[in-house]
Amino acid sequence: MLDTGLLISLSAMPQEIVLSGLGERFMGGVTENYAACSLTANNIPLLYWESSGKAEIDFLIQSGKRIIPVEVKAGEHVRSRSLSVYREHFRPELSIRLSTRNFGFEDGIASIPLYAVWLLNEDPIITL
Repeated sequence: MLDTGLLISLSAMPQEIVLSGLGERFMGGVTENYAACSLTANNIPLLYWESSGKAEIDFLIQSGKRIIPVEVKAGEHVRSRSLSVYREHFRPELSIRLSTRNFGFEDGIASIPLYAVWLLNEDPIITL
């Protein structure tokens, strides 16, 4: 985990590519790093889940006996097979998706804009 600005700078990727969206695959990792830094700043341990190479959840927040999956998306496209696999298998009462979309709640998934990841704490159900 590294400061997001330093990470981009150290990548030596031209700013035109970063800002244009052409470096989409790279920006996914940068976005996850940004979320990791924000969660760490709020004292949330960085936990993740993966199935046998079929799916992975970027972060898990443990809130008492509840485990809340957090999926991070770098853009508007928020469809996630991994989140669907996790939700089907574990049936969490709440899931969180961080993306460039606005706040929303649908089918047990809370959408939170990336700029608001700092709102998450160790009990996101109270925050939301």
